[in-house]
Amino acid sequence: MDAFFVSVEELFDPSLKGKAVVVGGQRDERGVVSAASYEARKFGVHSAMPLRTAAKLCPQAIFVDGHPERYRECSEKVYRVLSTFSPLVEMASIDEAYLDMTGTERLHGPPLKAAHLLHRRMKAETLLNCSIGIGRSRLVAKVSSAKAKPHGILWVIPGQEIDFLSPLDVRDIPGVGKVTETSLHALGIFKVGDLARYDDAFLDQHFGKWGLALAGKARGEDAGGWFDNGVGAEVDAKSISHEHTYNEDTGDVNRIESTLMRLAEMVGRRLREAGVHARTIQLKLRYTDFTTITRAHTLPAPTQLDTEIFQQARSLFHRNWRAGIPVRLLGVQASSFQPGTDQGDMLEGAQRERWQKALSAADRLREKFGQSSVSLATGLKGAFRERTHENPAGLPGKEKKS
Repeated sequence: MDAFFVSVEELFDPSLKGKAVVVGGQRDERGVVSAASYEARKFGVHSAMPLRTAAKLCPQAIFVDGHPERYRECSEKVYRVLSTFSPLVEMASIDEAYLDMTGTERLHGPPLKAAHLLHRRMKAETLLNCSIGIGRSRLVAKVSSAKAKPHGILWVIPGQEIDFLSPLDVRDIPGVGKVTETSLHALGIFKVGDLARYDDAFLDQHFGKWGLALAGKARGEDAGGWFDNGVGAEVDAKSISHEHTYNEDTGDVNRIESTLMRLAEMVGRRLREAGVHARTIQLKLRYTDFTTITRAHTLPAPTQLDTEIFQQARSLFHRNWRAGIPVRLLGVQASSFQPGTDQGDMLEGAQRERWQKALSAADRLREKFGQSSVSLATGLKGAFRERTHENPAGLPGKEKKS
């Protein structure tokens, strides 16, 4: 989808169209940019950039708070359109998907015709624009869709993958970030085609298995990273986390504990949506000087209850906080997933069951009225706006497990 968060905001406020828009918070806040309109991108604004930096680069930009519920609703509409084209749809994020169109030519026509049909139907049914890449692999389709933006279609003819990829910067390969890019540049590898000058043994020596995956990607193959499974295959998450950066650093214990409760609620909801219980709870703590520590604890029995997650996060905090030192950021993560939970003794099991029912009811209210509609009392003072990100709870196509 093209500038998805911005485009959704334009549906609710048409006056934003054609202007430099930044989604994610206000210009004086500490958060980061979730999305920027193409007009703002011309000034160097991009996602994950600090909001204050974006304000300096593009002072005329309009800054808009994110609305995750709106984006989920529109993403569901996008998913419904995609599902009419193929039964094999993989939502890579809230605004990006892969479709395996194998065997659909009789219904939708050859690749280019099908892409134009999808283009028109997406606009008609969602009022949003998308860009489409067509290739024999997900990697080629992803890269070509990026090159087709905005609102374009690009088909890499079978057999032309290497010719298409070779002149592109190595950063265009999915999964190559700043660190890998710097390492590749140090070896004289600047373009995707430069990778072909080195054999697999050399890349394995310098980058391990990731080096072999890079070699495959340079040839247009779905090698490593997100491409290890078939389109539409269910891949379980390894961890679930949420974090919050304060606008002003705080050493107020009551406020910190309220924030931890709010984070625990968000993590717990996603655990219940995924139908899993977590055995390990981790705390992330960043001080005012950006010093960051992470501490984890493994529970005797797995959980998906907000209260139990909070208890462990609070305990980790008090055991590791340098009392009085202001806190900049807090994060709570759950991992080591299991499909079920040990009930313990009958009394404890009955109490957990009551909590489970109460929190499941709260989840249903949040789904209907928004994330902030229901909160446990401890978390009320720590309420904050849910961060807008690409992989929220309830991603379309990721059905809740029983």
